[in-house]
Amino acid sequence: MALELVQGDFDAFFATPFHAYGKDTPYVSPMRSDLKKYLDAAQNPLMKAGSPLEFYVVKRDGKPVARATAHRHLQSNERYGWARTCFGFFDAADDAEAIDLLFSAIEDFAKRHGDTEIIGPFNLTAMQMVGLVTDGFEHAPYTDMVWSPEWLPKHLKRRGYGREFPMATWQFNPQTVPDDQPLTDKARAILGSPDWSFAPITRRDFKVRMEEGRLCLNGGFDSNPMFVPLTAEEFQFQAGEMMWVMDPNLSAILHYKGKPAGVVICIPDLNPFVKHAGARYGLRMIWSWLRGLFAPKRAVIILYSVMPEHQGKGVNAALLHRVLGALKKGGYQSCGGTWIADVNGASLAQLKRLNAQVLHRTHLFRKALA
Repeated sequence: MALELVQGDFDAFFATPFHAYGKDTPYVSPMRSDLKKYLDAAQNPLMKAGSPLEFYVVKRDGKPVARATAHRHLQSNERYGWARTCFGFFDAADDAEAIDLLFSAIEDFAKRHGDTEIIGPFNLTAMQMVGLVTDGFEHAPYTDMVWSPEWLPKHLKRRGYGREFPMATWQFNPQTVPDDQPLTDKARAILGSPDWSFAPITRRDFKVRMEEGRLCLNGGFDSNPMFVPLTAEEFQFQAGEMMWVMDPNLSAILHYKGKPAGVVICIPDLNPFVKHAGARYGLRMIWSWLRGLFAPKRAVIILYSVMPEHQGKGVNAALLHRVLGALKKGGYQSCGGTWIADVNGASLAQLKRLNAQVLHRTHLFRKALA
C-alpha cells in the first residue's frame, strides 16, 4: 500500500483524525474554521511575528492517516535560550510507517532551521492545548482539552522521544461540593472586605474585562516553566470568540481597589455539540446546540490566575468559591479543568478543596537531535 507525504493540504489535515480514529472514540476536533485560522500565516499572530510553520499529512492509498504541524516559537526560543522545533496537532492511525514518514518531515524541518531538539505537542503554544494523553484514554475531553489514543506515545517512544513535563486534566461535580469548602480564612477576609470586588465578564464589557484577564494571566504565569507573555493580539486571537459562548455568571475579574488582581474564565463545555456537528458550522451545529439546552450541563475552567503581588492572599480560593456558587446556581452537573502541571502545587491544593478527580494524565515528548 502506497504512502505519500503532502504539505499544506488543509482539507486532508482536517480530515485525518476522522479517518484515523473513527466515530466511537472520545476525540473532538477543533472547529474546521478555527483550525484553518490557526494555520493561516496571515491571521495567526505567532506566524505574523515571524515564527515559521509547516503542516503535513501522510496518506495511505489516498486516505489521510497521520498529520502534524512543525513550527518554531521564536519568542519562546529567545526568552529561554532554546533551539527547538515544536510539533502540534499530532493525530495518527496505529501505523508505524506513516508516523515515521511524518516525523522524518518534522525532524527535517528542525534541521533546516538549525534546531537541536524537538518537543510537543503544542497546538500551537503553551496557552492552547498541549501534550499527549498517557492515561485516562477512556474519558471524553472538555473544551480546550486534548484527547489522543494510547498508541501515539508508544510510537514516539519508539522514535526516541522521551516523556517530559507531566500534567493532568481534571473534573468535579459542583453539586456535591459544600458551598464553603474552597474557602480559606484569607479568602473569607477578601469576600468580607470593601477593597475587593468581582466584575463579571459580560458581552457588554468583554474587551475591557478580557484585557484585564490578559494582564492577570501574564502576571500570574510569568515565572511558570515555558511561559511567554501574550500580546493583546495573541490573547484576542485565542480568546476573542469566547464572547459568544460565555455564561457571564461563571467568569469574572477580581479587583483590589479598582485594579485587576485575579481572573477566572469558565465557559460551558462545547465539545458535545462540536462532536455531534462534525466540527463544522451549519444546521447540524444549530440542532446539536438546541438539543444540548435540555441535556445535563457541563462547564470547563479555561484558566485562573492571580497577579504576583496578590499571590498567597487567598485570591485563588475566593475565585473558585465564586465559580462553584455560580455552577451550582446554574445547575451544572460537572466541571472540567484544562491542564495543570505536576509542579504547580498551589493549584493542585485548590483542586483537592473541590474534590476534583484526575481525568487524563498528559505529557510533552522531547527528542534531542544529533
